[in-house]
This record gives sequence, structure tokens and C-alpha cells, in this order.
Amino acid sequence: MIKVAPSILSADYVNLQKDIEMVEKGGAEVLHIDVMDGSFVPSISYGPGFVKAIRPISKMVLDVHLMVQNPEHILPDFIDAGADIIGVQVEATQHIHRALQIIKNGGVKAEVVINPGTPVDMIKPVLHMVDQVLVMTVNPGFGGQKFLPETVAKIAELDALKKELGYDFDIEIDGGVNDQTVVDCYKAGATVAVAGSFVFDNEDPVAQINKIKDATK
Repeated sequence: MIKVAPSILSADYVNLQKDIEMVEKGGAEVLHIDVMDGSFVPSISYGPGFVKAIRPISKMVLDVHLMVQNPEHILPDFIDAGADIIGVQVEATQHIHRALQIIKNGGVKAEVVINPGTPVDMIKPVLHMVDQVLVMTVNPGFGGQKFLPETVAKIAELDALKKELGYDFDIEIDGGVNDQTVVDCYKAGATVAVAGSFVFDNEDPVAQINKIKDATK
């Protein structure tokens, strides 16, 4: 069964604590937090203060996805804020190895992220250092997009590499995830599913989390 990581980007900003507590009680293991800088992606979202504010109200794993240029400059702030996992986009830095080192040295789990147009080969040199790989299944920056089925092959390629090289990283998917699209991803090797609008745009977010879990039993 896949782990579900509701994306806070789709939650009710006025009642965030209520939404966070609801999905945690509903069985979500991870809370996905998208940090966007208006440069690497067009949108702007949260800073480290947001993560720091969430940390005391939830025991969920805080999975912080940095969609920012040159993330190594702000990594210490998110480490200090209480993130459990920090993801950096391989396309956003010339120093992916250094960025992952900073995360690991800060005692936080490290994640490398690839966009739909980025081949798995781009991250092969750093797979030995990561705890999680995030395969974007839409182009990042906006919620509510349609799942890109061609990304399933990348999940399978990563899973094969993981087995061949004896690595133990999680494979996370993000974008257009619902109880249908998650099935092929899970079969290909995905272990964590980020779901935003599918969870929070419904009257019963907990039922939506269970739909994803039930689809991957």
C-alpha cells in the first residue's frame, strides 16, 4: 500500500491547522509542502517560517519540496525550521551534490527531484546519497494539472536502478495523482503519492486518502 502525502498547497489557507489535523487523523503519513520562488516556477508560496509554524501541530513527516533557484542558499533555514525531508530540483542548481550534502549534514533526509522532461540519467550520480526521489508527474508550479502517463516509465527505470544497485530510497510521485493514476505508478515502484486537489477539493478529504490507499492494496 502506498503512503499518501496530502499537499498543503491545495488546503484551506484560512483553516490550515484544521485541515492538517484532519488528514493526519485520516491516515496520511506525510505532509507535502511546496516552496516556490516565482523564478524556478511562476508561483510564490511559503518560506521557512511556514514550516516552523506547522512543526509543533503535527507528527506527520514534513516533506518540503523546494522549487527554487539555487536552493543551497536557503537550505539551512528549512533544516532549522523542522523539515524531515527536503527535496531539491536537479534542474535548479549547478551543485546538486553539494545541496544534498548540506541537507544530509543537517540531519535531514535528502530528496532529489526531476521534472517530466528530465531523464533519470541526470540524477544517477547522486542516487547513492538520497533517501527519496521525487518524480514530477506534471510540470511543477500549479496544482490541479492532468497526470502525464509518460512519467510512469521513469518510475520503473528508477525502481530497476534501485534494485540493481541495492539502494533503499523511496520513490515519490507528485502531480495529477488520484485513485486511478496512482495504480500504474504503484505497480512501477512508487512508494509515496503526493495528492493535493484530489484530497482537499473534496467534501471528505479522508475518504479521498483512503481511495488512494485502497487502490494500491
